[in-house]
Amino acid sequence: MRRTSVLVTVAFLTGLAIGHFARRAVIPTPPRTDMHAADLVAIEKLHREDIEVTLSQDPKGLLDIWTEDGVRLSSGGVPAVGKQAIQAENQKVHAQYLGFKVLSYVPKYKNIQIEDGLACEWFEREGEYKLSLDSPPVSWHAKELQVLKRQNDGSWKFALLDLK
Repeated sequence: MRRTSVLVTVAFLTGLAIGHFARRAVIPTPPRTDMHAADLVAIEKLHREDIEVTLSQDPKGLLDIWTEDGVRLSSGGVPAVGKQAIQAENQKVHAQYLGFKVLSYVPKYKNIQIEDGLACEWFEREGEYKLSLDSPPVSWHAKELQVLKRQNDGSWKFALLDLK
């Protein structure tokens, strides 16, 4: 009887070991910390691009930071859904205010949560702009929420922005 217990125990442990190694070979899991760190670097790059294109008001750059199906929500306005709608909104503002210029733009990111190729963050922005060359500067401060989406190349773009 003692011999049977030893054999059963050895067989059980052997089965656990085989199962463990077989599972690791079939379902490789990349280290989460490496992926998370790479995502944070890529998201920070998007943040820098956002600042650059906002300050320059480069029409192409303002569009390139969005996913194809991005959504920009404005308080009291109609949502701009998709790059074409976002571009139309941008063009409308620039046509209405020919001398529009962003003088300063400082976003301060407070929190980011990354999960399965999506990231959610809230932040505060402050800045100063002029509607025309001869208008006085206008200061603004806002608290906002945005969702970002990882692209196939590992970069990140804005998927949803809730402007307040």
